[in-house]
Amino acid sequence: MDNIEFRLTPEFALKMDHDDPLHGFREKFHIPEKNGKPLIYFCGNSLGLQPKAVNAHLINYLEKWATKGVDGHFEGDVPWVDARKPSKSLLAPLVGASELEVVAMNSLSVNLHLLLVSFYRPKEKKYKILTEAGAFPSDQYILESQVKFHGLSPDDAILEVKPRANEHVLRTEDILEQIRRHKDELALIMLSGVQYYTGQLFDMEAISKEARQHDICVGFDLAHAVGNVPLQLHDWGVDFATWCSYKYLNSGPGNVSGIFVHQKHSDNDQLPRFAGWWGYKEEDRFKMEKGFKHMPGADGWLLSNDNVLGLAAHQAALELFEKAGIENLRKKSILLTSYLEFAIRETISDSEALEIITPLKSTERGCQLSLLIHKKGKRVFDLWIENGVVADWRNPNVIRLAPTPMYNSFQDVFEFSQILKNSLRD
Repeated sequence: MDNIEFRLTPEFALKMDHDDPLHGFREKFHIPEKNGKPLIYFCGNSLGLQPKAVNAHLINYLEKWATKGVDGHFEGDVPWVDARKPSKSLLAPLVGASELEVVAMNSLSVNLHLLLVSFYRPKEKKYKILTEAGAFPSDQYILESQVKFHGLSPDDAILEVKPRANEHVLRTEDILEQIRRHKDELALIMLSGVQYYTGQLFDMEAISKEARQHDICVGFDLAHAVGNVPLQLHDWGVDFATWCSYKYLNSGPGNVSGIFVHQKHSDNDQLPRFAGWWGYKEEDRFKMEKGFKHMPGADGWLLSNDNVLGLAAHQAALELFEKAGIENLRKKSILLTSYLEFAIRETISDSEALEIITPLKSTERGCQLSLLIHKKGKRVFDLWIENGVVADWRNPNVIRLAPTPMYNSFQDVFEFSQILKNSLRD
């Protein structure tokens, strides 16, 4: 892989696709078209494409609903009371966890609130939260409201790590230095795994290690990391994490989220939590008794019964990850994203036209490249859309491109380079 000499030609792109061991996975997805031609879909960081297998999974559950009615909760290969369970064995390797430590449930924002109830426990001097400046708005609002819930001021209790002057991304040493500087004040470190705007992959292992040395709880929003980069949450000592399934996990718009809770918290009865029926000890759940007794592991944070239809689509998508392997996807992702970076640099003669603000080291990014457009901004983006490119615009002048290894091709990248060249002409 490291010895490949990129060339911006259709022949090179076709050969790379021919030699790609994962190329066949593209055929397992519905690729949207425009004017009878497949779109260049670089928007998996916002919504992943639909796996063709979703239809069969959904029909299976719909037929069971039609023929069994309420009895579907307790009959069949997967009774609906257990609908979440098949996904656990597939989620665990994606985030580097045991099955005990993961569960699919709720939505990302709901889960983050639930987890912060348990893991943000401000007291006396240790009441502050460290996060990145420019975090996704939902995360900002959630942290603000959690701080206010405890009677604290966000301006005082939330510390933001910012990039250095004239830089776009955070340096790991700056994050670690802030942890050390505020170690006696921090109750929580809450960061993205991959930053949504810049596409920067944070060094979660180093951050978690530093946090443990100072007895600081650490959690991550993995919306842009899960299914994008390999994770080892258990070994890194992360306390908690949550993610959505509709971006790189390709499970459908607004579909079920998931959480990770480290095994060390599995049986901790002292952790406060907002309880619900489905998180009650499974063997006694239907006794309908007072006094909440949580299930072990991440399942103890469940509230409601499973979203059966959503989990059917989720299962279809996760099975593709099992077949492809996250390490194999990562290898292709590095190659494909590097080829996109190469194509952009080869195509752009005017260095003042745009700037890649995503880290250039493959170890510091996933499959996303964020482009800061210095000239013609939105006009350039609109021209891409007209020519069959699906990307993501972020004000004031950033375009995010995500060549997703599960279904994007090297031919996609080459064709995009031709559109890019024409869009920047005066």
